[in-house]
Amino acid sequence: MPALALEYPVEVDPEVCQGFVASYFGAVDLGHQNRNRCFERVAQQISRHPGGTLPDKLNDPNDYAAMDRLMNRPETTHASVLLPHRQKTVAKMHACPGVVLVLHDTTVLDYSGKKSLRLAEVGNGHGSGYLCHNSLAVDPERREVLGLVSQILHQRVAVRRREGVKQKRERQTRESRLWSRAVRECPTAPPGKRCVDVCDRGADLFEFLATEQSLGRPCLVRSKNNRRIRIGHEEQGAKALLHDHLKTLPPVGPVHCKEIFDRALQKERTAKLRVSYAAVEILPPHVKKGEYANMPIRTWGVRVWEESPPAKGTKLEWFLICLDPVTSAEDAWQQCDWYSCRWMEEEFHKAQKTGCQIEDLQFRTEQALQPMIALLSVVAVMLLNLRQAARRPDAKERKASEVVKPIYEEVLRGWRYKQPREEMSVYEFYLAVARLGGHMNRKSDGFPGWLTLWRGWQKLESMVAGVKIDRQRHKKFA
Repeated sequence: MPALALEYPVEVDPEVCQGFVASYFGAVDLGHQNRNRCFERVAQQISRHPGGTLPDKLNDPNDYAAMDRLMNRPETTHASVLLPHRQKTVAKMHACPGVVLVLHDTTVLDYSGKKSLRLAEVGNGHGSGYLCHNSLAVDPERREVLGLVSQILHQRVAVRRREGVKQKRERQTRESRLWSRAVRECPTAPPGKRCVDVCDRGADLFEFLATEQSLGRPCLVRSKNNRRIRIGHEEQGAKALLHDHLKTLPPVGPVHCKEIFDRALQKERTAKLRVSYAAVEILPPHVKKGEYANMPIRTWGVRVWEESPPAKGTKLEWFLICLDPVTSAEDAWQQCDWYSCRWMEEEFHKAQKTGCQIEDLQFRTEQALQPMIALLSVVAVMLLNLRQAARRPDAKERKASEVVKPIYEEVLRGWRYKQPREEMSVYEFYLAVARLGGHMNRKSDGFPGWLTLWRGWQKLESMVAGVKIDRQRHKKFA
């Protein structure tokens, strides 16, 4: 084993590994202590400089060379890198006092320019890369991301043009299997703990709902298809179509007001929402496209809609399928509130692609690419939590030094206010970072986006580095 010590020359200060690695990975096991130390050093460096290319993240040539060798080791795989983070996430889920939501969705990781990788087609067939299916554990009360419980990197398999229904149903590489595969990989909730799977319209598959029912997992899916149903949970119930039936139901309970971002108007506005619900049984499709028992699924349908949207605005209307009983207006609004957390999955994808620039990796082999995707995905969890901190109800009272290192707050406060004043709050800190990145901080501008925040963060990193150098110089000659 002496060669390993030469292969990974980067020495790790134990204090350096506290922070990101301790919070999001815990104990890493890549088969040798030197590999573990190298990984901890690399992960910590990347967490400090998540934007830009890998040479930007690891500007020390020794760190970059060690990372390159580490990622090409057979012991360093996507699964081995993600495993300690998944274990850490499960521990956080168990410690969470309330319900935990597991958000599921798929995004495309496009590596079209990397011809040496020879990845499968994505998008319209002109690109190449992975379908990345992420399962993100979230605390809905605090709107905090606990971590990834599953991540699947899927490559499409070329099939013959006239593939039959039976052949497609039995094919193991079928993309629609990703949803069922993901929930099977998720940990089982311990006694007394509730974990609810939350999915967008892509999961509106009879096979997926049947899988959730067989596993006994609570599930909430936004309905895409106007499915055949039987009204009520009795065999003699009348048959109807899900969306059509829910539209006939009167609203229950009082009006709820919710702040939403209207894409048509390109601004935030207050939507006045109503809700209705009904017990229904979803009937199996006429054409069997998945693997499931040919039996109805007992569910509850929930409709939430906006009665009087602006003339040029986008009308909000959701049709939700719930495996949990919905017997009151409070239950229905609870399901709607949980589904409203699903946008955090979209923000996570932005953190992957814009915050960490995960699609800009220049590796020539999948062996090196896949573990780095796992590492940067965990960094994206950290970035999303940092951004979410500015949106929490206590953001205007909470001190910025609880979220970032004090020197970052001190330097940014000096730049923003140009005079002595008390420490900034988390909310003030992130608005100042956005201001550094070009955001005007006007109410009409909305909350800063990822690009603006990371332009500001990159400038702040340079400012902090300059202050550190200046302080070291004065300390040396003092």
